[in-house]
Amino acid sequence: MVVADRSRLSGVVEVDETYVGGYEEGVTGRETNTKSIVVVAVERRRGRNGPVSGRVRLGVVEDVSFASLYAFIEESVEPGTLIVTDAWSGYKSLSRTAYEHEAINVSKSGKKAHEVLPLVHRHAALLKRWLLGRHQGAVSPENLDYYLDEYVFRFNRRSAKHRGLLFYRLVQQAMRTEPSPLPTLLSADAKNSSW
Repeated sequence: MVVADRSRLSGVVEVDETYVGGYEEGVTGRETNTKSIVVVAVERRRGRNGPVSGRVRLGVVEDVSFASLYAFIEESVEPGTLIVTDAWSGYKSLSRTAYEHEAINVSKSGKKAHEVLPLVHRHAALLKRWLLGRHQGAVSPENLDYYLDEYVFRFNRRSAKHRGLLFYRLVQQAMRTEPSPLPTLLSADAKNSSW
């Protein structure tokens, strides 16, 4: 569970979606039968050699419609922020909301998608590599949100100067979380999950 009152991303934020799951024969582009759709949002900060990642947010969405994408953005990104996306139609109405929006048509830019939106593509690749390496790809869609939260927690604290605060934050969040009584833990739903 993520801290409910955590601050939202701000400044310039790249947003794109990726698909997590195994190979699907006969499926291309944004189509999927079994994969989970994960939206990636990354603060763009200035580095010596180009943009670098600030904080990151990840979330599972039902589809790539405006309603699904906007719900994630509204929860993860501060109003007034400049959001940079590709020209997917699901992002088209962002400019009519509380956000500034820059849509880049990748096919017309003459560049590859990872050159136009380097940070979100880097995190999509890092996430998939982390899931395969750390969890051997054995991540069920029912528990994917938990793994995304772990990735975000670890990445956003990668340069923490006081490593002891990591434990403090975990304990702090545990104290804010409602307890799960034993009958809930032993319920049929809990037994059927892949935990």
